Amino acid sequence: MSQDDARLVGYQRGGSANEQFRYLRSNSEQEQLVSQGLPPYTELTRRGVGWQVMDTTATAAVVVRPSTVAGLTLYNGEVGATAKSYVIDRIFAFNLVSTDVIAGWSIWAAVHPTMVAPTADITAIRSMNGKSAYAGAAIVDTGASVLDSGWFPTSNSATIGNPGTVTPGVAVSIPIEGRLIVPPGGGISMNVVASVVGWTFTHGFSWYEVEIDND
Repeated sequence: MSQDDARLVGYQRGGSANEQFRYLRSNSEQEQLVSQGLPPYTELTRRGVGWQVMDTTATAAVVVRPSTVAGLTLYNGEVGATAKSYVIDRIFAFNLVSTDVIAGWSIWAAVHPTMVAPTADITAIRSMNGKSAYAGAAIVDTGASVLDSGWFPTSNSATIGNPGTVTPGVAVSIPIEGRLIVPPGGGISMNVVASVVGWTFTHGFSWYEVEIDND
């Protein structure tokens, strides 16, 4: 092989580098041929970097575009050269109290490039792979005052409530799958926008904490 040639080699996890390598293959268009063995996100979850949180006290949805008050805020308190970013996996909300009307609601989110650390209202951050305790730098606040960094709907469409009942409504989970990333020193807020006054919601995030280049 000349010095101008290149070769990619894949190694099996847990095997000997001398005995268990496999050459990577490509087709006539130089597209690499791969086969996924485990479901998506398994590797990040296996590494123990996945977390989720949800408030337990419902707050009222807003009936206008969100501004400077959030339903729930996740702050990234990481610092230093090896600071991790929070890759958002999903955003979710549960309609705890509705009213006897047909109405719509949707989930909105805003990513704050920088923000002042909020109050830690919720410390029950749960692991996605059964870890017993959270030791990271996340701070989660309910009803935080935030900068209006630009709010955008994350749900595809409004969800319709059930007439004839007052509690509870439905839950909606929105896959984000890395489309939103919270840098060190930044945050993400969510809120629910409803078409009627009086509906209350609990809110939640799940995310992966990973060291990535945000440039």
